[in-house]
Amino acid sequence: MPETISPIMPGRGDASRVDGSGPLLRVDHVQLGYWVEDTFNLAVADATFEVKARERIIVIGPSGCGKSTLLKAIAGFVEPVGGTISVTGRKTLAPGPDRAVVFQEFDQLFPWRTVLGNVAYPLRVNGRGRREAEAVAREFLELTHLTRAAKRFPHQLSGGMKQRVAIARALALEPTLLLMDEPFGSLDAITRQRLQAELNRIVAGADVTLMFVTHSIEEALVLGDRVVVMGDAPSTVLEIVDVRDLGGPETAEYGAMRVKLRSLLEVEREVVEDDGVDD
Repeated sequence: MPETISPIMPGRGDASRVDGSGPLLRVDHVQLGYWVEDTFNLAVADATFEVKARERIIVIGPSGCGKSTLLKAIAGFVEPVGGTISVTGRKTLAPGPDRAVVFQEFDQLFPWRTVLGNVAYPLRVNGRGRREAEAVAREFLELTHLTRAAKRFPHQLSGGMKQRVAIARALALEPTLLLMDEPFGSLDAITRQRLQAELNRIVAGADVTLMFVTHSIEEALVLGDRVVVMGDAPSTVLEIVDVRDLGGPETAEYGAMRVKLRSLLEVEREVVEDDGVDD
């Protein structure tokens, strides 16, 4: 059976990283839409924001607001109908080695390859020898606490472990920008909370910038440095909120920010899940 590398892993990252003098990612008045028969539907009317190197940006908004489409456009899978997207100063026209994507689905792994083989495979496709590719893969399996699972196959893994393998595989390509589209959305609450903590640890140990799409306010507060809040489609960026240094959920600052995000998202109607926590 022929193997093809998934488009979520376009290749090994290059050395073009920003030096701190400018944004790593610039989204400038981007518009996105799609055709249904003869009707064009505008999903994103105007998205504008910048992301610095090694920053953790969370994009949150109601279902259907275009946040996942925006992530796909940044990845190079969807072409904007207006505006521009630039990574390290270069306009993005297609998928590239500076971006890697992790989606929500668990079927991102080759079922006939071991965990080690899955993480090493894209490195092999990009020209690394087997020994070198496996050595790099083992480094990222260690980072994601999967060393003991290296010889297992995907059907032997839990959903949370599969997502960690997908993260390890993406990071092994040394991307500048890691894009994650609700990767924990199908997991139970306990596993999701554990992986949120794991992701914070993993990102802190890697030279990577994170853009994470979610519908959960709690997830945004746990994972983000800043939160890009999008409104209903055709959406615009309602506000960009700094959520650093809030302390834990028990602090007044955390509670106030949670209320603020809910208020922003309820401008037109209550649209975002809040994980069942009352104010």
